[in-house]
Amino acid sequence: MTTNGNVSFWYAADGLPAPRPALAGDLEVDVVIVGAGYTGLWSAYYLAKADPALRIAVLESRFAGFGASGRNGGWLANSITGGREGYLKSHGRALVGDFQRMLNDTIDEVIDVAAAEGIEAHIHKGGELLVARNQAQLGRLKAMAADQMAWPEDEAVRLSADETLARINVAGALGSIHIPHCARLDPGRLVRGLAGAVERLGVRIYENTLVTEIQPAAKGSNAYAVTERGTVRAGHVLRATEGFTANLASAHRDWLPMNSSMIVTTPLDEDIWEQLGWEGLETLEDFAHAYVYAQRTHDGRIAIGGRGVPYRYGSRTDMDGSTQPATIKALTGILHSMFPAASAARVDHAWSGVLGVPRDWRATVNYDRATGLGFAGGYVGTGVTATNLAGRTLADLVLGRDTAATAMPWVNRTVRRWEPEPLRWLAVKGMYGLYHRADAQEANGRMTTSPLARLANRISGR
Repeated sequence: MTTNGNVSFWYAADGLPAPRPALAGDLEVDVVIVGAGYTGLWSAYYLAKADPALRIAVLESRFAGFGASGRNGGWLANSITGGREGYLKSHGRALVGDFQRMLNDTIDEVIDVAAAEGIEAHIHKGGELLVARNQAQLGRLKAMAADQMAWPEDEAVRLSADETLARINVAGALGSIHIPHCARLDPGRLVRGLAGAVERLGVRIYENTLVTEIQPAAKGSNAYAVTERGTVRAGHVLRATEGFTANLASAHRDWLPMNSSMIVTTPLDEDIWEQLGWEGLETLEDFAHAYVYAQRTHDGRIAIGGRGVPYRYGSRTDMDGSTQPATIKALTGILHSMFPAASAARVDHAWSGVLGVPRDWRATVNYDRATGLGFAGGYVGTGVTATNLAGRTLADLVLGRDTAATAMPWVNRTVRRWEPEPLRWLAVKGMYGLYHRADAQEANGRMTTSPLARLANRISGR
């Protein structure tokens, strides 16, 4: 029987973590961080490392790693959210190249910190493999390969069909692009280990403490976060709520909470792995419009994800991770299509989570010294790596340090808010309707050079 929800598969082996104490009343600290996912925990980690005297409190509505940090696909990738080209006109080629190299290096930073802190997150740096499975996808692959020529920082290599199948036996593969700057990991283990690391540095994590309001500093008083258990005042209040940002009334339309779903198989027999290959443990993605992403897990399963019901009216957020049967069926069909040898494997677990999507599909790191308020997020599913760089950047901004990180193009941007309902619901529903229709046409041999595909790409920012 398939387990559905219960947060995610990444907690299945050890169970959900024992709860930490909740806030016990009003509190005053130097820094308060709202949200105990990757962004909040990395921010706390680097602040505490830089200045051990800082009093830092992290407020979490459920438990550390409850959100996207404990539910994602486990990709430590070098992606610049929304693409590099969007920053060229405003910031220039040299700085965007620096940004890309910084994200490349961030992968190794996460690996190094995990090793230093004794976090066993089953990290393996095998790179990212993007595979084309029909002629329309191959056309997008060729376009991406040509674009990559202008970005040697990626160190991307185009592979033939035979070279692709030698890495991973993906049915129907016509070619691929391999980017070495990516690692597979167990995201639940990483976030649990990181939470323990920040506590060892003296940071206090208060769980089951829902923040309902964040207010800036006023003349003669600090900024503060209001919870149902007390108010926490601090010189700096950092918001790290990602897909749950819409639950704050003041930020309801800042980022759209997009749903993503995953399934994972039971462990595959060794003879199946001999057929599939995948010995390099690359992360895997296809070139479909409504793309899927996958990894070979540490214990020999295939975990694969994609969009199910991408958005719920009114920016409502899923909490327990339950996934609709139609989404499980669709992902299972894609799994069997890509890996026929694994068709006999049972789907062991299915789950969903929400990620934050800004109106321009680009992540942001902001801090305003006058108000004492900062935030980071809007990673659109690319946050496992970006959260580390965001946390380091927030730490630099809070500490008033002028560094290479604080000069990056995602710092202190102004982003247009999403439209009110029903406009944003109609936009997302229409976008993914176009995606799925285009993918179905392409699977049947049609090239979607029509306004249908172009409109889908324009809406998504791809």
